Amino acid sequence: MKILNKVTQFFGLNDETWMQHSNKWSVWTRFFILPLLAIAIWSHVWIGWYSLLFVGLLFFWTWINPRFFGKPSTTKHWASKAVFGERVWLRKNELPIAKHHLRAITILNIITGAGLPFLAWGLYELHIWSVLLGLILVIFGKMWFLDRMVWVYEDMKNKSQEYLSWEY
Repeated sequence: MKILNKVTQFFGLNDETWMQHSNKWSVWTRFFILPLLAIAIWSHVWIGWYSLLFVGLLFFWTWINPRFFGKPSTTKHWASKAVFGERVWLRKNELPIAKHHLRAITILNIITGAGLPFLAWGLYELHIWSVLLGLILVIFGKMWFLDRMVWVYEDMKNKSQEYLSWEY
């Protein structure tokens, strides 16, 4: 959990930026980052070291994305609730969430993480099928994880006035 807190600090996520990140544009545009990163890394074959410019731009976009979009006009949609569920999950030591969610989240993180070695190896060896398998595991694992985060938020929002206040 310490790693996740460090990631939250790195991205500068506070109450304001979490709300900006709950904008559906913030959530959905992040799904393009990993495939574009794979293309940028692979592009070193065609454009050499210039590919690092694209890699750098994608890392910058990853960092700026949570604060790039404004607060959404409403948070009563899937993407916002997924972000809120992540916030609730990060606070599970303060207000525990149900064990069935914790088990599912662990499994989904394993699925997501299982894609990374395929992706890395495929990019190193320029093996397209490994890259595609890795991307599929990571992206679909993350989408399923976010869907679980919606469920977590829905289960927990009435247990905290703060959580309930996020939805408008």
